[in-house]
Amino acid sequence: MEALYHQTNALVQETQQCFHKLEKLKGTNTDSLEAEIQARIDTIISNCERLDILVHKEPIGRRQNARIRIDQLKYDNRHLQAALRMHQHEIYKRRQEESEREELLSRRFTQNANTDDATTILIDHSLQHNMSLQNAHRGVDDMIRSGSSILENMRDQRQTLKGAHKKMMDIANTLGLSNTTMRLIERILRNLELG
Repeated sequence: MEALYHQTNALVQETQQCFHKLEKLKGTNTDSLEAEIQARIDTIISNCERLDILVHKEPIGRRQNARIRIDQLKYDNRHLQAALRMHQHEIYKRRQEESEREELLSRRFTQNANTDDATTILIDHSLQHNMSLQNAHRGVDDMIRSGSSILENMRDQRQTLKGAHKKMMDIANTLGLSNTTMRLIERILRNLELG
């Protein structure tokens, strides 16, 4: 089992090196290198399946450690597969963009001879994304301004209520009501508000 594990681990490292080569070859034909990477990934999967079987033959004391090492190999392999898929998707997308660009460059533009056809304008995705971000930014700014305005109004209302409370206390003192009577009135008002 140890030999197969070390062989598979070395294969993972070599596959990562192949990805570095793949990055250097960007823009050129990388089909053969992609096929080599895929073959290595398939071998790693096969080796991990065999290691899954062999781990049960390990002594119980070493089984947990062996399981962790195999799981790490599987985890690394999943990342390699994802990186290969992402690379292939980027190449597919780049080729599709190039063919669309070639089609646009080779298209002859004429006057609107056929008015039945709807005119379509292809908008770049990044432009749409930028416009959406700007709209969201404006929306957040509007919400902040609205919140600030609400807080300012509440502050003004608080000051008005404080002033009214002070005037009420002054009037009560002028009328000669005692502090005890005033506290009793305030307690009754609070109970009415809560009730």
